[in-house]
Amino acid sequence: MAGPPLDLPTPQQLQAGGVASLSLEQALAIAFANSATLQAQREQVAAALASLQAAMGSYWPTISAFANGGYEGSRSTTTSNKPNDNLGFGPLFDPAGLLDSAGQPTAGPFYVPNGGSAADTSGEWGVEAGLQLNYALLDFARTPTVKAARASLEQQRNTYANQLRSLQLQVSEAYYQLQQDEQLVRVYDANLRNDLVILQDTLDLKQAGLVPRLDVLRRRAIQAADEESLIQALADRAVARRQLAVLLNLPASVTPSPSDPIVVQPRWPLDLDASLLAAYRGNPELEAILATRTALAQQSQATAAGLLPKLSLFASGGGSSSQTSLTNFEIGGGGCCGATDLPLSTTNGWDWSAGLTLTWLLFDAGTTAGQARALAKREAATAQQYAATRNDIRLRIEQAFFNHEASLAKLSSARRGVAAALEAFRDVRLRYLTGLDSELNVSNTQDRLINSLVQRLNATVAVNITYAKLLKELLPMPRDPNAPIQPQLQLTQLQLSSATGQP
Repeated sequence: MAGPPLDLPTPQQLQAGGVASLSLEQALAIAFANSATLQAQREQVAAALASLQAAMGSYWPTISAFANGGYEGSRSTTTSNKPNDNLGFGPLFDPAGLLDSAGQPTAGPFYVPNGGSAADTSGEWGVEAGLQLNYALLDFARTPTVKAARASLEQQRNTYANQLRSLQLQVSEAYYQLQQDEQLVRVYDANLRNDLVILQDTLDLKQAGLVPRLDVLRRRAIQAADEESLIQALADRAVARRQLAVLLNLPASVTPSPSDPIVVQPRWPLDLDASLLAAYRGNPELEAILATRTALAQQSQATAAGLLPKLSLFASGGGSSSQTSLTNFEIGGGGCCGATDLPLSTTNGWDWSAGLTLTWLLFDAGTTAGQARALAKREAATAQQYAATRNDIRLRIEQAFFNHEASLAKLSSARRGVAAALEAFRDVRLRYLTGLDSELNVSNTQDRLINSLVQRLNATVAVNITYAKLLKELLPMPRDPNAPIQPQLQLTQLQLSSATGQP
């Protein structure tokens, strides 16, 4: 299992661990489950789906609740700059308009002399709450925005399917390369062991005086060169193992090794024209570009709709309640104002509103129109990208097809060459041991045998790799990240019928 994506390996984890023997199908299944790049694309698909769901919400009204509350306090003083006894309001406002209990003139209760003042401290607790509704009745940008989001989702899904194809090809190539490097290690190791046997035979013949010292020196030089080849083969195998481990996103301590024997894939079952037509049909790489083009076109329409009117309905309703208290009264200069103060009062109320809002952008100095033109140009650019990708697909298929045919022909020749080189090596070694042939012929014949074995191995791996490249262009893959993925190494009969148009 892959580790957490944001972790770095520890020194203990970097230490060499066990070798995991895997078949190609097992390696593909692990790659599909563990690949960090594939998992990142799954997240992109999920993000695009969430964006579409968000865009669909624009067809519905928004309802929000609001509430606020708090306390406000203040201290105020009201001072009269002019007496109020000349207003003609009667004895209540006169400085001597009333009589006290002793019959002496006294000021009316509402009389305020010049400089009279009243001060108090006020505090108010209040709370307000309600609901608000907004609904766009007419919005020309809404539908294009939803269509653009849906096209973006399709683009991400097709990108996911194409990444599945690419990952299968990368894993297959790495697996076949590791098979080749493993086999080269065996070939060069057997070659080196054979060198030791021939060297011992040469030493024995030299001891018996049957061969010159030159044969011994030549055998030692050949052994040293073959040892270098084995050392390089071991290094190439180690690199190939790590390349496969990276593609499978294996822990740093796990080293993969191929368990499948090297078996040549059959001849590609389709001709070149049928392969091209089948590759173009439903190709996720091309469909991703078409989906991108659709998304850009819809985004351009949505942007241009910013210059059109927008009609919205709004409605709100709620209630409020407040409590006001007056304290710390202070009268100065003979009183003030004659107002009645309420020490504690409560106010309750409610309100509602509804209406329509029309907005129409009349002038923005060409900003919106320029943005729409930019999106339209990007849409036009995707058409050229589609043409370039279509040509790349054709070139990839033609290269893989011709190389596949050539590899099959080379494999047939290499098999004949290996059979002939093996018989020649057996004959020349027997002749050499009986003194009928020279060591030089033994060395040349051995080199031809090793070269024939390597050529047969290279041709076999080339057949498999070119088959995998052709398969990548036609292999059906799910667009849904939640759908199961079944590794497939050859075209099925149903796929062949679909590709050729036959029932």
